[in-house]
This record gives sequence, C-alpha cells and structure tokens, in this order.
Amino acid sequence: MSNITAKMVAELREITSLGMMECKKALVEANGDMKKAEELLRIKSGAKAGKLAGRTAAEGVVSVYISADGKSGCLVEVNSETDFVAKDQSFTDYANSVGKAVVEHNVTTLSDLANAKTDNGKTIEETRKDLIAKLGENISVRRFEKFHTNGTLATYLHGSKIGVIVDIDGDNVELGRDIAMHIAASKPVCISREQVPADKIEAERHIYSEQAASSGKPAEIVAKMVEGRINKFLAEITLLGQQFVKNPDLTVEKLLASKNAKVNAFALYIVGDGIEKKEVDYAAEVAAAAKIN
Repeated sequence: MSNITAKMVAELREITSLGMMECKKALVEANGDMKKAEELLRIKSGAKAGKLAGRTAAEGVVSVYISADGKSGCLVEVNSETDFVAKDQSFTDYANSVGKAVVEHNVTTLSDLANAKTDNGKTIEETRKDLIAKLGENISVRRFEKFHTNGTLATYLHGSKIGVIVDIDGDNVELGRDIAMHIAASKPVCISREQVPADKIEAERHIYSEQAASSGKPAEIVAKMVEGRINKFLAEITLLGQQFVKNPDLTVEKLLASKNAKVNAFALYIVGDGIEKKEVDYAAEVAAAAKIN
C-alpha cells in the first residue's frame, strides 16, 4: 500500500466534500493516486445513500413554509447525523425546498413527497441523495404537517430546532405569532381538555387516587384532591388551560376570548424528539481517517 498521509485525505475530502473514512479508503484502493481516488469516489457516491441509511440521523432542522397567499403552509423536520451538517447552507436550503414541495404539490405522504419535484428540476429523493454524497452523512425527511386555513397561519421558529405553525381564526397575525411562541415555550399536547384521550385521563386519575388514598383522609376529601390534580394536569398539557407566557395572569383561553379568536389547530416539532441518539466518538474517527498504517 502506498504511503497515505493525513494531508492527502484532507485534500481529497476538500475536493469531493465526502467523509474522511471514505476518502482514505479510496486513496488506499487507488494506491495513493489522487485523481483515481477522486474518480472512484464519484463512481461510488451514487450508492452512498443506501450505505449510510442505517446511521442514526437525530440532528437537523425544523423548517416552515407558507404560501404566497398565506392560506397554506407546512412544518417539516429534516434530519442529519451531526449539528455541523445541519448548519450547512445546502442542508437548510434542502429543508426549505421540502416544505415548499409539500405545499405546491399538495403532498400527503412521505412516499409521495420523494417523487415531488423541486425548483432545480430534480425530485426530493434525488436531491436528498445528492446532498448525502456531498455532505457525507445520512439525511432523511422525518415528518411534515400540512395546513390550509380560511383564517391566518402564524409561525414561530426558535433557532432551527423548534418550530410551530398555528391555524387561528381571523386576521390577527400578531396574536397568532404570540400563540405560536407560547406553544414553543410551553409545549401543550393538544388544544383543549376534550381532545385528551379518556384512557390517559383515567391513567392519571388512578395514580392520583392511589397517592391520595395513602394520606388517610376521608373519601370525600380524597375525591376532591384527585379531581383537583386532574384539573391541574389538564391545564398543564392543554393550550387553552395554560398560563400565557407573556402574561401569566391570563390563561390562553381567556386571552383568545378577549380577542374574539379561536385556535383551530397547531403543530409543534422539536428536532430529534423521540429519536434515540447514538454516541459517536468523532475524535477516534478522525484519528482512524488520518492513520497512516
């Protein structure tokens, strides 16, 4: 095997924008011939998406897109393996193009989304594979939620990691944005207590009943304690029951009533929420890539 140096690996990575380990392997296969190694990588990069598909993509961005008339919109989460790649401009551009494709092509499923065309003429899936080849990481469109309203779509992004879309009656953009900001901060799971599944309420009631029973208080007092806790629980997880972050003296329900407004729906995405992240020793990976023998 030719003498493969760290400088050669770094140079090939600069040329191709592919991962260090891939660059080192190509140089080894090409016996140190830089042009041949570059050619090998270009040939193999088409299959790169499949090779990386098993690697956990738990970083990324949340992106929002609203149509020109303000009546249709989309919230989308696109994942990468590292935050470094998530900050790359080509990655954020791709995430934005996904939301636009969902709205413009009236996409309803991830499988349909893969075949939707972007402004560059390629499909979402083709563009994704190109981006994987360029950035050297697994990239995936995890989820999206589409909205159409006769009222107002308000949005809020906290950096690129938390995103909210709210469908609110009327034309009060400022109120809509305040509600979206509140949702990002307080993270309700639904709009009202009527939307909380009955089994979830009963499960909480059972827990509270067991806790209260051990207090030794009379049954009627225990029942009141349980109902008090249930009401507090529902207030904490429902948008209408929460205290408004900008004025804790008001609940969101009272705020909306004072403005004669109603929230019809909302979506809240947090990057990587629910994904089990794998710990990767990047220092070891760099050392392995630069190792000569």
